[in-house]
Amino acid sequence: MFKTLLILALTITLSSATMSKANGSCTLAQTGNIEVNWKAYKTPAKLGVGGKFDKTSYTAIKKSGTNFTQIFVGSSINIDTASVNSNHPARDAKLLSFFFEKMSGKNITAKIVGYSAGKREKGKPKTGIFQVEITMNGVTKTTPMNFSYFDGLLEGSGIIDIFDFQAHSALSSINKACFDLHKGKTWSDVNIGFKTRIVAVCNPK
Repeated sequence: MFKTLLILALTITLSSATMSKANGSCTLAQTGNIEVNWKAYKTPAKLGVGGKFDKTSYTAIKKSGTNFTQIFVGSSINIDTASVNSNHPARDAKLLSFFFEKMSGKNITAKIVGYSAGKREKGKPKTGIFQVEITMNGVTKTTPMNFSYFDGLLEGSGIIDIFDFQAHSALSSINKACFDLHKGKTWSDVNIGFKTRIVAVCNPK
């Protein structure tokens, strides 16, 4: 029994898209929630302001599988915009009142609709691209998000344009509310990202 528990606790770095091994096979499982982070930009010098959302709800298409396609494509996440957190309460209150509440709906949703693996390089993180269908302000757009996976940590990032989601008035609102601090310029492009843990359990033949 103890030996079995040790085998089940074993985690390894992904070595191939299918996780098949000459001496056995491995099963992948996403563990815990997914952290969603962002970075927006202000001032003509394009200074970055980063943060995250404290309340997200992830729904996996499958609890475990032998590759990223099986466990991610079809999975979705619901983001509570009221939980925006930039480690600055006054700023968060403005973001909520003058940006997110100016859009249709209180939540942002995202669904992974595609996956492609990058070229595998020995000794380097596994890479690839997720195609993510994002719905915000009642508008749905598909955004490519590059990812890297190493030592159990999966991290991804992409760029969205607020104008693509018909949120011109929301951007204008936050720019007006923060006009002096932003020196009259709030950029429409926003970096979005996520990170989560992936466990790979190996079962030898």
